[in-house]
Amino acid sequence: MNYLSAEHLSKRYGEHILFSDLSFGLSRGQKTALIANNGTGKTSLLQILCGLEEPDEGKVAVRTGLRVGYLPQDPVFKGFEMVSDYVLDQRDPTQQAVKDYEHALATNDMDALTLAAASMDSLNAWDYEQRMKTTLGRFGIEDLEQTISTLSGGQRKRLALAKMLLTEPDIYVMDEPTNHLDLDMIEWLEGYLSRQNVTLLLVTHDRYFLDRICTQIVELEQAVLYKYEGNYEYFLEKKNERDFNESRETEKAKNLYRTELEWIRKMPKARGTKSKSRVDAFDDLKAVALRKTKYQELSFNIKMNRIGGKILEMKNVKKAYGDNVLLKGFDYTFKKGDRIGIVGKNGVGKSTLLNMITGHEQPDYGKMNLGDTIVFGNYTQEGIPIKEDQKVIDVIRSIADFIPTEDGGHISASQMLTAFHFPPKRQNDFVAKLSGGERRRLYLLTVLMKNPNFLILDEPTNDLDLLTLNALEEFLLEYTGVLIIVSHDRYFLDKLANQLFIFEGNGEIRVFNGTYLQYRDEQATLSKSNEPAKTVVAKTAIPVESKIKKLSFKEKFELDTLEKEMKQLEKNKLDLEQKLSSGGHHEDITKWAAQLEETKAKMDDKELRWLELSEVEA
Repeated sequence: MNYLSAEHLSKRYGEHILFSDLSFGLSRGQKTALIANNGTGKTSLLQILCGLEEPDEGKVAVRTGLRVGYLPQDPVFKGFEMVSDYVLDQRDPTQQAVKDYEHALATNDMDALTLAAASMDSLNAWDYEQRMKTTLGRFGIEDLEQTISTLSGGQRKRLALAKMLLTEPDIYVMDEPTNHLDLDMIEWLEGYLSRQNVTLLLVTHDRYFLDRICTQIVELEQAVLYKYEGNYEYFLEKKNERDFNESRETEKAKNLYRTELEWIRKMPKARGTKSKSRVDAFDDLKAVALRKTKYQELSFNIKMNRIGGKILEMKNVKKAYGDNVLLKGFDYTFKKGDRIGIVGKNGVGKSTLLNMITGHEQPDYGKMNLGDTIVFGNYTQEGIPIKEDQKVIDVIRSIADFIPTEDGGHISASQMLTAFHFPPKRQNDFVAKLSGGERRRLYLLTVLMKNPNFLILDEPTNDLDLLTLNALEEFLLEYTGVLIIVSHDRYFLDKLANQLFIFEGNGEIRVFNGTYLQYRDEQATLSKSNEPAKTVVAKTAIPVESKIKKLSFKEKFELDTLEKEMKQLEKNKLDLEQKLSSGGHHEDITKWAAQLEETKAKMDDKELRWLELSEVEA
């Protein structure tokens, strides 16, 4: 069943063509990923599909009665003061009914409570409040009365994502949904969106997430849309084939173009008598021959700033803010060539550790002994201010004109920009013309151009396109200094880090020698055997697939029992809802409301456990 169709869409800004004559559709249950470089029109296309922006040409049709939910890369919260105002939006009938019911309970207005209960009943909204609290809690949002202006950028993105999931639209359109999520949240969202009944159009740089969810890839390149029926791995295979064929076609066209150009230049006065078909064919040939070629790969054999024998020693380092203990006596001696990934939930002290390493914060106790030759390169989530009226090339040249290479040569600022997909023409544009992703890419280059021998990257993959990520990975694979990465991108971590600092909470940091997937496999194995965690030294960095689980006899019995208990709880819930909708004395209504909340909480816990066991059984 076709849910959404786009026909002959075109969009330009001034002389810059974003895309032209694009057509594609979404069917029920289809999960499509949109891949494109920063600044090529991804966001504009998504907004056009959601009816938030008009195309210059073409039209979008959504099946009658279906709702489209849109998660922007940078959500806007104008008109909403508190979290509750945003989540319980009066434009949504179910959310407004819950809000009215909450207000009636708080004010002890019996007449309003009766009307609100009837409205809740008609909209089948009795479980919405529990779902709302569970969903918001999953994304780290507990206080509904918190002012939105006090939330961080990451909290705002998670709030927007939670609300979108609560509204349960028929079509999910999501722009970088994994930004600002920790790894556990990402894996949960991965499972949620993998359900058969979810129809999804997604923009993401997370390659594991993309590969495991999407069954169709559409690539927007040079204003043209290419479609691939398959996952990300299939897309890479077919894209390489297409690029190779296009390269051969372009080379042949260039050779023929030289011949035809000579023919065109002969007898200019008689051009009107020449074969019109040959002249038309020449114009087509010219378009192919002069087609923009792919970016050339640059070998990053950089001569790094000298690094001495002493790098950084952390001895019994402790750090706390009040009762919140972030580091409880951490010891580590950094060595040349260390490639460390940092893993942990939000708020457990990852950024604090990085700030202490770079000297921006001091430990409460312990020693931080830094070597004399260390040159830090620190890429933070906050970024740095860049002058809007400065040219791109001048931003990089203000750091350095070139980086020396091991063979005695150098890589110029312009070459580095080209390698990170700022072509020469774009290098002379002003910063004001760059998209958000392009600005992050430019900031990354200002860090790399300092040629650091101790590089810290805090969420470097946010807002970067896949092409730039590939270039960054190639650079980092040849990097010989100390590398620390904080990232929720599992593919990026697995490719570049062979050791992990795992923040387990309460100030405990565990050192794990291996990749992130190896760590997750160990966790799955330990969970199954209920054995205490032990440090495992992995000899290779080959991703390990999770072992297949089977239900034990005890778990099968638990599954059967859960199904019976859930039926009884459902019956209790319906009885309590009936009592509330019928009205009664204030004390009875208060008691029934409390019992209903308790019943729904029990249902939620048992449903989650039932889902866990039933997935293993399947």
